[in-house]
Amino acid sequence: MGRIFEKRKYSIFKTAAQNSKVYSKYSKQLYVAAKNGVPDPHANPVLRSIIDRAKRDNVPSHVIEKAIQKAAGAGGESYQSARYEGFGPGGSLVIIDCLTDNNTRTISDVRSCFTKTGSKLSASGSVVMLFDHLAVISFAGSNEEKVLEAMFAADVAVEEIESKDGTVTVFAPPAEFYKAKTALHEAFPDLEFDVQEITFLPRETKQLSGDELALFEKFLGMLTDCDDVQDVYHNVSLS
Repeated sequence: MGRIFEKRKYSIFKTAAQNSKVYSKYSKQLYVAAKNGVPDPHANPVLRSIIDRAKRDNVPSHVIEKAIQKAAGAGGESYQSARYEGFGPGGSLVIIDCLTDNNTRTISDVRSCFTKTGSKLSASGSVVMLFDHLAVISFAGSNEEKVLEAMFAADVAVEEIESKDGTVTVFAPPAEFYKAKTALHEAFPDLEFDVQEITFLPRETKQLSGDELALFEKFLGMLTDCDDVQDVYHNVSLS
């Protein structure tokens, strides 16, 4: 299908100016995953995946444990997921995923980022249809055939497998994410994943330059500063 997964795609966690912002975002995700499932990563694959990501982004163990312990207690916050779509600087396509306990505050913060950069929020579904929602698992290797065999043996509905520059990338439907990871670990016990996430990949990328690129980067920075924003997906090539 010719998809190209950009390892250097913009990541809200890796561009956060302060560690406290990263910790706060992960704490919220961990809390929701533990609260909606069970506070045991061995029995909750969603929680386990977030813990793995948090550790890769150097979130301390005590921050992770505190969020899970908080979810295990009675009461606590009530977070809801919220998704916003729109057109950013230079006609870029943007999807913003949030976790919030106050929808009014969140939409106000996100709308402000759009307004201050001459961008435009759009109706739900108008932008997401131009992206592929996929599970992406990437790791060092070159043997596509063995990976494909492992996927077939575990009855994983793979959409595509790419091998490029010593890296194999598996693309699968989001519902197959944990099944694909398990199959790969069983087939290759010592395998370490470079990328393991459910994401939105644009069907076509866009190049920006000059003032448009500068404004787009400012726009992303403003979104990063919004406490409720968890992930930002877009179609701009930043590599």
